[in-house]
Amino acid sequence: MDETRIQDRSGAGQPEIATLNERPPTHEARIKGGVATPTAHDSGAKHVTGAARYTDDEPELPGTLQVYIAMSARAHARLVRLDLAAVRAAPGVAAVLTADDIPGQNDYSPVFGDDPIFPPLTGDGAIVQYVGQPLFAVAAETERAARSAAKLAIVEYEDLPAAISIDEAIAHADAAGEDLLPAYEMRLGDPVAALDAAPMRVKGRVEIGGQDHFYLEGQIATAAPLEDGDMFVRSSTQHPSEVQHNVAKMLGVPDHAVTVELRRMGGGFGGKESQPALFAAVAALVAAKTGRPAKCRLDRDDDMEMTGKRHELRIDYDLGFDKDGTIAAAEFEHVVRCGYSRDLSAAIADRAMFHADNAYDLKAARIHSRRLKTHTVSNTAFRGFGGPQGMVGIERAMDEIAFVTGLDPLDVRKRNFYPGVGEEPAKTPYHMPVTDSVIGEIVDELETSSDYRARREAVKAFNAGNAILKKGLALTPVKFGISFTTTHLNQAGALVHVYKDGSVHLNHGGTEMGQGLFVKVAQVVAEEFQIDLEKVKITATTTAKVPNTSATAASSGSDLNGMAARNAARTIKDRLIDFAAMRYHVPREQVVFQPNRVLIGNMEKRFCDLVGEAYLARISLSSTGFYATPEITYDREAASGRPFYYFAYGAACSEVVIDTLTGEYRLLRADILHDVGRSLNPAIDLGQIEGGFIQGMGWLTCEELWWDAKGRLKTHAPSTYKIPTANDRPDDLRIRIWEKGENRSETVYRSKAVGEPPFMLAISVFSALTDAVIAAGDGRMFPRLDAPATPERVLWAVEAVRGGR
Repeated sequence: MDETRIQDRSGAGQPEIATLNERPPTHEARIKGGVATPTAHDSGAKHVTGAARYTDDEPELPGTLQVYIAMSARAHARLVRLDLAAVRAAPGVAAVLTADDIPGQNDYSPVFGDDPIFPPLTGDGAIVQYVGQPLFAVAAETERAARSAAKLAIVEYEDLPAAISIDEAIAHADAAGEDLLPAYEMRLGDPVAALDAAPMRVKGRVEIGGQDHFYLEGQIATAAPLEDGDMFVRSSTQHPSEVQHNVAKMLGVPDHAVTVELRRMGGGFGGKESQPALFAAVAALVAAKTGRPAKCRLDRDDDMEMTGKRHELRIDYDLGFDKDGTIAAAEFEHVVRCGYSRDLSAAIADRAMFHADNAYDLKAARIHSRRLKTHTVSNTAFRGFGGPQGMVGIERAMDEIAFVTGLDPLDVRKRNFYPGVGEEPAKTPYHMPVTDSVIGEIVDELETSSDYRARREAVKAFNAGNAILKKGLALTPVKFGISFTTTHLNQAGALVHVYKDGSVHLNHGGTEMGQGLFVKVAQVVAEEFQIDLEKVKITATTTAKVPNTSATAASSGSDLNGMAARNAARTIKDRLIDFAAMRYHVPREQVVFQPNRVLIGNMEKRFCDLVGEAYLARISLSSTGFYATPEITYDREAASGRPFYYFAYGAACSEVVIDTLTGEYRLLRADILHDVGRSLNPAIDLGQIEGGFIQGMGWLTCEELWWDAKGRLKTHAPSTYKIPTANDRPDDLRIRIWEKGENRSETVYRSKAVGEPPFMLAISVFSALTDAVIAAGDGRMFPRLDAPATPERVLWAVEAVRGGR
């Protein structure tokens, strides 16, 4: 078995080993940068030197206007007066635009049509629904001039009742008799009877906070008017086709009149899936009205106030089990804080339910979800898309079961895992048989490699000898479903050109936000043609080349676009094989692509030479490729089906220490073992695992969003909103790709998605903090510790278990 050694980034100085189990055909010499080769990110050097060009780095066209969006100062109010005369008369102002200036539909929503670009100025719709909602746009010669002019507006409001918190949202919805979205339920078996019959039972609640995306590059779009009313848009977006559609809809033109392009984003994490359409629409509106190019770029404070976050959840759980910790039944009540509009909340809340079981066979289950309106920014997609919140609920319950039974939490978890491959599969609460579970194998291996049992005893000994510092240890699993749960989104297109010199141009519908998608897909094309990676040109995503694309989201980028690009390359490859077989009178099976050359019977030709001959013979060297994920279907009304093509698995073991006097803590060590199937690029995958884990840790520990009673976000800058830094990374971080990984489903080279699943490995940190707080109370009480577990919350939990609160 081949092995590729990858330099460990744990600081221990030992190389990590990632075994690449599925291989393309083995040749005497491998191509450079093919599939399974640890290869640097195609823009990595540019990122660290500042040479990478983002949307704001593109040279501005002459006459480009700078756009500032003025925002509502009230959470819920009627617009009584909006006087913009002084704004229009301000120096340098070229245009001031409101809802009255929109020629098409005043909406940028992804699904439901309830996200106005600007609020109507008259009638029942003249309502603002969150602090930060766009009121109007100012286009001026400079951004400073636009911002200064906006301050001259006279805005009068009539305040209306506002729901900010979950409790207020519940009261508001109950009084109105309607939630923002209809409630939804999944059910397996008879959970009520199973709960009543269970020998033991735990009930609890956990509150799970939101999270700001904090991408390094903020929201930005530029628009340039073209002839015939067409529009060219550059947008920092994960979903160019949606931006295209919404801009066209706003302008009242067909989709073909709008082209959206981007080369890369400076981070996205879901925050650039549905929301960039607003800023692109505003820039395009300015360009259409003035005939001049326009740029709309948010600063950090405005970005954080104006854009959605991860959904906040309240989860009530009720589990029945026996003295050995084996679960008989579970019930979960989810209350989801959606914000003012529907956005993607239906699918996000659904995915929280899909992952309420995590890796556990619940046997009988009921999961109920309410989706509530608050007068805050509309929450949106974020890495994991609701799945992480759902998992936190079951993992908190597993910790409490262990506390009640006196068992080690790891033993309780292992006792309830889904049966492994080859065993009789169990069904999820949405009736999908789990046939690919390898979580038992992964956890067993990590338990040994992390020295869990000995460290558990060492933690106990440490806690017995220390009154102030207390350690905690936890090993938690991840089972994450891969596919868009909205079935029709599971499709992708690609375009591949082979030029007559043998070089290749690659384009596809996926977007690059730093995750390494582009280099992975290029490796797939290089592998298919058996040419070195440097011969494949990666090009900007554009709706002019690949239409009707899905968002680069749901961890599906490589699965979908990799397969589409592979199909395009294989179409061209088949043409070349047919041509060579015909020209040189050999059977097709004797035309074999080898590294940078092609064997044709007893003859050998360079790839570029065969391509040149095919060109002279008038053989097409260009092809589109398309891929639709097979075998997935879900009946939402019945809450039953196969919404996921496969599951990705992983596990993490985290050790923390807390200061019981201050609530401060440190993550001392983390051991991670993650399943990526047969890795397309182990170097990229290791980076995704590490980054996902650290970002997840930030969500569960230090990243706290806080609105005041008037609905104003007070944590809208790095000074008040704390993301993890290099100092929060544990000094001892051991990350390994699972060597036995192989996707049982037919994905591109049997790889598995790696974008979102590692995020949930950080739940081990949250559970370790819970374990440390239990130790602070000498095991007398199970703590109420909500997320994020800030030092304040940890201190409150310590005081509570010690009887101080």
